[in-house]
Amino acid sequence: MAVRQRRYSKEELARQGQELYESGIRQQVETDNDGKIVAIDIETGDFEVDENVVPATNRLFARLPDAQPWIIRIGHRAVYHFGARSLKKTL
Repeated sequence: MAVRQRRYSKEELARQGQELYESGIRQQVETDNDGKIVAIDIETGDFEVDENVVPATNRLFARLPDAQPWIIRIGHRAVYHFGARSLKKTL
């Protein structure tokens, strides 16, 4: 199994991933996918959608072995959360 190296800081990964999501991916995936995961390659803008993180990133890596993935849950502020407070985005 290949060892993947991160080429960006966590902050840069998040900044670029959020920018890609907001600038075009969101409009493509938001309808009928609330709560699903989007894995986005921040270098190419390619993405995969799935119910879970691992299948989404595995499919992204199958297409782009050197992908630099950033993950977001559609319609939520975070991928995972602890506690009773909802992470659902409010309008």
